[in-house]
Amino acid sequence: MEFAELPGLRMAYRGWGPPEGRPVLLLPGGAADGGTWATVAARLADDGLRSYAPDPRGFGASGRPGRYGLTVSRDDVLAFCDALRLDWPVLVGHSSGAVVAALFAQAHPDRVAALVLEEPPPPVPLGLRLPPRPAGPFPYDWAAREAVVAELNAPDRAGWAGLDRITAPTLVVAGGPGSHLPQDELARVAERLPAGELVTIDAGHAVHASRPDEFVGAVRAFLRSRWVSGG
Repeated sequence: MEFAELPGLRMAYRGWGPPEGRPVLLLPGGAADGGTWATVAARLADDGLRSYAPDPRGFGASGRPGRYGLTVSRDDVLAFCDALRLDWPVLVGHSSGAVVAALFAQAHPDRVAALVLEEPPPPVPLGLRLPPRPAGPFPYDWAAREAVVAELNAPDRAGWAGLDRITAPTLVVAGGPGSHLPQDELARVAERLPAGELVTIDAGHAVHASRPDEFVGAVRAFLRSRWVSGG
């Protein structure tokens, strides 16, 4: 575990792969921290890629500053890239982390080599519900989950138009009928992206965790087709 000092936030992160490899930034979703990407990152390291998996603010070993949401998380990605001098990374995000990755690509198109959006909640009202708050201590700030779910349930009306501003090659990974997200809307997201493509892996919402071999295979094929290699 390492730490990056960002403005107003001490962010924990994990790293895999050769330091000189192309950077890949892995953004978790839900209540997960960066450790959820360990299997995927280890396999990407075999391709010469250097992966970084931060714990989002309020989660894992990162700070809990009390200010949360998708936009502030987007700004944390910029600060993290600046702090570690990550040049033109590939962004891979799951669930709410995929939304953060997409927001970053919209705001900073010149900073992104490619995107992989795994089961991104589409910009439509979703009616997501949090589980009961756990009793006793747990490894994240409950307010962080509340803030993100509230935003996902009331998406910005300009969300669809924002997809038009993502110029980076983008792979949308859908989880098929086992996912709670509307798969037709995920297909619509991929169609709306200027350089988007869709792959469905029948694994439910957490594709990278349930079917890591197929997930990594899809990511590898996508990056190779877009000439994004480890060197």
